[in-house]
Amino acid sequence: MVSLPTLGDLPLIGRPLRDRLMAPVAASFAADRLPFEQYTDPPGDPGLFGPGSVTWRVHGDPSMMIGGLSALMLQTLHPLAMAGVAEHSTYRDDPLGRLGRTASFVAGTTFGSTETAERLIRHVRAVHRRVRGVAPDGRPYSAEDPELLTWVHVTEVSSFLAAHQAFTPLPVRGELADRYYHEVAAVAERLGAEDVPRTRAAVRAYFRRVRPELHAGEQALDTVAFLRRPLQGVSPAVAAAHQVVVRAAVALLPRWAREMLGLPHPSLVDLATVVPAAHLLLGALRVAGGPPQPLVEARRRCAAEPPPPDRAPEPAGSSTAG
Repeated sequence: MVSLPTLGDLPLIGRPLRDRLMAPVAASFAADRLPFEQYTDPPGDPGLFGPGSVTWRVHGDPSMMIGGLSALMLQTLHPLAMAGVAEHSTYRDDPLGRLGRTASFVAGTTFGSTETAERLIRHVRAVHRRVRGVAPDGRPYSAEDPELLTWVHVTEVSSFLAAHQAFTPLPVRGELADRYYHEVAAVAERLGAEDVPRTRAAVRAYFRRVRPELHAGEQALDTVAFLRRPLQGVSPAVAAAHQVVVRAAVALLPRWAREMLGLPHPSLVDLATVVPAAHLLLGALRVAGGPPQPLVEARRRCAAEPPPPDRAPEPAGSSTAG
């Protein structure tokens, strides 16, 4: 097993962390982004959420990388959603590219302008139209299925929020957590999801209702094993950081999900090592990297004065002379 990073492996500030850890991962993500992703125009446009939203607060923190991986593991438990990923995704051949496209969509719909978010949503809906087939249990599936879209959405945002609450110094809780679920439902509904839960209580009720439909089949177990596998061909710092993220993501899974996937429950020793290591890693990323670039550019866009409306041309022959 790859050892957890130490203070020497992950210096808290300066160029070593950026060069050894952030730059390689950022380069991999930047290699494959979705079209239309931009954060600078038009001036004054707040996008779907805006700087006062809880969504900006949750999605603007590096804890999202832990929540995102935990969400991927949780999503494997729906046989139809898992079949679509297994048969139509390139995650095995290009895992960082796949994560980069997902990160691109989340960042673009969160921090992009209204037009950017809408164009990204239309692009993903067009991709979904091509994702259909028959699952190993003989049932047909389609990525346009509103129930599958709701499943993917709920697993994502509940995992994002769980990671935020576990690994952020001042996390949102209580009514602000409800507000987060209410805000992000807008993206899910634009993608075609229905009956999207908008509160903590509704999310808990959703998981209770859907659990009888979940199953850890061969595809799910194989995918989770792949996601937990150590990275090959990367620097020791990146490999160690990946193992921290993996173990923290597993610890975030609901107990029932870990049991279905055959994953061990974190022991007191695990919690005593994984949690501090995750806080160390994320704290180092916050200090050395600062706010993510999409958030920085989106703040500038929202603070900028919108251009004046186009003036209608004056009628021919009119004059303002007295």
